[in-house]
Amino acid sequence: MKQWWISGGALMMILTPFLAADASAQVRQRSDVPAAQQWRLEDLYPSDQAWRHAKDELAGRLDDILQYRGKLTGSAAQLLACLKLNSDVSRTFGRLHGYAHMKSDQDTRDAAYLAMKQEIEQLITDYNTKASFMEPEIVTLESGTVEQWMAAEPDLEVYRMYLFDVLRSKPHTLSMEEEKILARTGQMASGPGSIYAVFSNAEMPYPEITLSDGTVATLNKAGYALHRAAPSRGDREAVFQAFWSATNKFRQTFGVDLYAHLQTHVFYARTRNYESSLHRALDRNNIPVAVYHSLIRNVRDNLGTFHRYLRLKQRMLDVEALKYSDLYAPVVKGLDLAYTFDEAKELYLDALQPLGLDYRRAAERAFAQRWIDVYPTPGKRSGAYSNGGAYDVHPYILLNYNGRYDDVSTLAHEMGHALHSDYANRNQPFPLADYSTFVAEVASTFNETLLIHKMLREIQEEDVRLSLLMNYLDGIKGTVFRQTQFAEFELKMHERADRGEPLTGDTFTALYGDILKAYYGHDAGVCHVDDLYTVEWAYIPHFYYNFYVYQYATSFTAATALAEAARAGDEGAAQRYLDFISAGGSDYPIEILKQAGIDMTTPGPFQLTMVAMNRTIDEIEAILVRRQNR
Repeated sequence: MKQWWISGGALMMILTPFLAADASAQVRQRSDVPAAQQWRLEDLYPSDQAWRHAKDELAGRLDDILQYRGKLTGSAAQLLACLKLNSDVSRTFGRLHGYAHMKSDQDTRDAAYLAMKQEIEQLITDYNTKASFMEPEIVTLESGTVEQWMAAEPDLEVYRMYLFDVLRSKPHTLSMEEEKILARTGQMASGPGSIYAVFSNAEMPYPEITLSDGTVATLNKAGYALHRAAPSRGDREAVFQAFWSATNKFRQTFGVDLYAHLQTHVFYARTRNYESSLHRALDRNNIPVAVYHSLIRNVRDNLGTFHRYLRLKQRMLDVEALKYSDLYAPVVKGLDLAYTFDEAKELYLDALQPLGLDYRRAAERAFAQRWIDVYPTPGKRSGAYSNGGAYDVHPYILLNYNGRYDDVSTLAHEMGHALHSDYANRNQPFPLADYSTFVAEVASTFNETLLIHKMLREIQEEDVRLSLLMNYLDGIKGTVFRQTQFAEFELKMHERADRGEPLTGDTFTALYGDILKAYYGHDAGVCHVDDLYTVEWAYIPHFYYNFYVYQYATSFTAATALAEAARAGDEGAAQRYLDFISAGGSDYPIEILKQAGIDMTTPGPFQLTMVAMNRTIDEIEAILVRRQNR
């Protein structure tokens, strides 16, 4: 059951890694975008006035939860009534918060919607404070008593997962007064992330440069993500130098902000008696910390495969030495894969054939019912995400579509998230519908995999095939290796914060630089990383979440394992996937994945990913050899 704690970011949102989702700079005025390609937030509330009326109505009901204080251990009926009320309030919060947050993301310059978002977040904090008695009272119950009450009140069964999870967390649950104080910190804890979002998206003075073709490029986040892939090496280097020089000027500001964010994690970990910030973050979903450490160890042990990919990229770019500024360059010269959004939609829908008609129809509803905000517009939040918080309505997707294959892949990624939410919401009662991020990225990556497999089945032209195969490898680079690199940095900076060590912009840069250079084989001559680029940590919004990024990598390996099963002709793979996305949060994520045939406590899924990566490199090298021998 969703617990409404604000801790640095949008609630109920699934973010996309900074891989290609942010690569958009062809901004158009919102009035020029057809209504069919804008999300229809009116499905949540027909107007801002209706939102405010619903918010005020909810605010008037928040004290209702107080009637159950001191009574949860008295009877099954009282416990059930309290949980039902809490679910009802949480459902409404999901809808209210989604509307305000997406309106604000639609134009981050509009202070009115930022204020609305702050209003609802304050209301959530107020409610958390009022409801903070719940878990301290529940943890005093014996598990046998809970079982007896469920037998007496069958409607309690949908809260089984929540109740026994609370009992599991008893060592970290505080007294009623302490929980009340802690709840009041919720909105305050979101401050660093909110500051970062506004500054980096709306107010930072980003540079402009003139490219070799005369194009004047504004290097905000979206512009950087687009132009770092310029065909001209000189342009790429100019983009990197200009963007990172501008970012570097503010490294101490970014450093102070990130340090403040880390301190919230240290505070919560210590207050709740956790061994470390990592233990607290993973315990929420009962993920063994060994899974996190194993991911980093597996990636470190397989950097040879990663370096093989980097050397292949160097060969295809035909450069004497690979530079960090080359990593996003197109490897097939003169090939510009471009797709309209309508073409992207059809490619994606066709790719869904292995999952059956019901899944395709669900995807078609997303387009027909305007779940998606497609194009970059002035002030719009960069990147991409899916928001499935409105249980009674439907999910939403934010894109910044720019017509490249990467953007088609991002559409598939976000649709995977949205349909995961759609299936979970339709198949689970509200208390069991919300799934963890640990499993969320499996669905998104699996949808991307369906798309790339469709493309490779149908396209034999060598240049296009090479481009798509490299795109797949780039996905492994960006999702498995790059996100694990981020995860290692996140772990190291939290360890220092847990020890009470000072952290500044310079400290973050040095720490990030050491990890970055090790991953890319800088000292071994695999890929040269300019010292200036080690301020890259300041570009990554995911560091303002709580050990979030490792889940991209673990989910990618889980999705690869599912895809490999389907590739091997396993007829049950599709049904296991549909059962998996229908499960919502009805069990812990590790267990839900086991039911889908994926055991994330073993190295198996990661090893299958390395097999797929090496197989793809083999195919590319075979094509290059054939060309060379012609």
